[in-house]
Amino acid sequence: MDHANLPTPESIMKIGTGFWPSKVLLSGVRFQLFTTLAEKGSMSASEVKSHLGFQCTDRHVYDYLDTLTGFGFLNREGLLETAQYSNSADTDFFLDQKKPSYIGGMLEMLNNRLYEFWGDLEEALLTGQPQNEAKHGDDLFEALYSDESRLREFMGAMSGIQMGNFIAFSQKFDFSNYKTLADIGGASGLFSLMVAKHQPHMSCISWDLPPVVPIANGTVEHFQLQDRVTVATGDFFKDDLPNVDVIVMGNILHDWNEEIKVMLMQKAYDALPEGGAFVAIEGIIDDERKHNVFGLMMSLNMLIETGEGFDYSFADFNKWASQVGFSSTSLMPLAGPSSAAIAYK
Repeated sequence: MDHANLPTPESIMKIGTGFWPSKVLLSGVRFQLFTTLAEKGSMSASEVKSHLGFQCTDRHVYDYLDTLTGFGFLNREGLLETAQYSNSADTDFFLDQKKPSYIGGMLEMLNNRLYEFWGDLEEALLTGQPQNEAKHGDDLFEALYSDESRLREFMGAMSGIQMGNFIAFSQKFDFSNYKTLADIGGASGLFSLMVAKHQPHMSCISWDLPPVVPIANGTVEHFQLQDRVTVATGDFFKDDLPNVDVIVMGNILHDWNEEIKVMLMQKAYDALPEGGAFVAIEGIIDDERKHNVFGLMMSLNMLIETGEGFDYSFADFNKWASQVGFSSTSLMPLAGPSSAAIAYK
């Protein structure tokens, strides 16, 4: 018997228990464990237990911290009572709340909102209805934009999931023929700021609904780029988009059904000059629909969040771009599973 080819349940169990490692990491972010370790350098299990107020047994504190170590989020010297725990390099860079490279905002939203909502994936598939605040009669975006603390969490989440893409795009895209850019749904303004930082000749507009203005203005002031990044307000359902050389939408198109996706691309086309570019930055699904599983799961997340929104492939994007009238398209891989789908007028 060829034991190498025998069926194994390893992958099934790894995915089936996937919420276990997820919750271990998300709880560490919630407890600000990684921020505390960045500040203190290293801590023993008893120090962590005391600092975080754990009431479980010492053995379970070891289990918790050693699980984080086994996943590579923590480093450890010693064992059990003698162990000293510290952040790994990636954790220290991305999960220390006091660093500008912090991406924990997305993880905070996963823990505070999406973890519970994904428990109702079966209901979403059976009913086609969103499983978030909308179940209680609230519109997702109205609920988010009417509560400043939740809005700030949402803005932090969007920044966290996109920051690597913002930096990659601002460095890789050829801006030589362009001078102006507008980021539609610009949130805290980080995309415009990254472009302005890496492309000194560019002037950028971060364009979003009025409640976002104080958050975005604060970010622009922090980067001291007020001379080249401005914050403007508008509603893409009601208003024309700004007349600029490049229009960007990051994690915007996937919120909506196909009809609205095409409408938004048409608005971008109408606002652009000849030779202008429309850019959609999202987890573009590969045309074979089997490699970018993150993009596919993000599409399921849109089912849970919006009911009709979905992520899409480059082939889908090309169809809509052609329908609107764009002359050519290209796809630029960015950070992780995300890409920039670009359409030129």
